[in-house]
Amino acid sequence: MCIPVKNWLRRRILEPFLALLRQGISPDRLALCVAIGMVVGNIPIFGISTILCATIALAFRLNLAAIQVVQAAMAPTQILLIIPFVRLGEWILRVPPQPVSIKEGLELLAQGAGSAIVALWEAILHAGFAWVLVAPFAVFLFYKLLTPVFERAAAQIK
Repeated sequence: MCIPVKNWLRRRILEPFLALLRQGISPDRLALCVAIGMVVGNIPIFGISTILCATIALAFRLNLAAIQVVQAAMAPTQILLIIPFVRLGEWILRVPPQPVSIKEGLELLAQGAGSAIVALWEAILHAGFAWVLVAPFAVFLFYKLLTPVFERAAAQIK
């Protein structure tokens, strides 16, 4: 990894999490925030991840900043996972695949969000359905994987 990217990741991602641990957030709560931010940040529907993360953070009294930092960092993977979620939803629902590509989707968005939503409504529903099924398991998996990482980091800080 090139040094500027490594420095950026350290400054923008790692250091804020270490600061939260120093301020007293428990490692398991931080792991939960990061897990939720990762999964919700990859919801295959543009424009709702920020609001959904804020709602979850407020409802469950989680650290809003941690969730939002992570969900914002997921923007590149969110774009990459849209079509796989569409295909998974189509497969689960046993419907024929729609001709959807990133290029076509971006061209539709250039014409306006409203026209893109109308044209891609079925694909959006299929992708959202697949995400709803996958999301709870993904949050659980990321939470279980990240908790020991943050516990080790907290132990090194003290």
